[in-house]
Amino acid sequence: MDWTAGLQGLVGGVLIGLSATWLMATLGRIAGISGIVGNLITQCPKGDSAWRVAFLLGLISGPLLLMALGGGLGNVAESPGEVIGAPVGGVGLMLVAGLLVGVGTGLGSGCTSGHGVCGLARLAPRSMAATGMFLLTALVTVYISRHMLGLGGGV
Repeated sequence: MDWTAGLQGLVGGVLIGLSATWLMATLGRIAGISGIVGNLITQCPKGDSAWRVAFLLGLISGPLLLMALGGGLGNVAESPGEVIGAPVGGVGLMLVAGLLVGVGTGLGSGCTSGHGVCGLARLAPRSMAATGMFLLTALVTVYISRHMLGLGGGV
């Protein structure tokens, strides 16, 4: 059994939790990506943009730094013990899916990072309901795509 991926996930989860806690403790803000990006783009808040830009730069620079240090992109297609492979439906389907996720975060008043990480930690009932819907939707989507449409290969 390869423990590397599990340890990477554990370290990543701890870092996400620490960053969400740090943001809440220092600025009183929730580390929800859709809210951070959405407010930066749509409202251009004066005096409130610096931390948003820094947060987004951190999201982008972390993986870039890992790649520059030879860490690669993690466990991707054609790697030993492959877990995540190339998109089954192609880039077009990924773009449509990304747009649907954006619409969903607007309808759900937040995303998995805001509701699932920060909202659950605050025991927010709205976040519990939203996270439950995220999980249910993911289960239904995987079932339909794998068992009804025959996409994604078998695990």
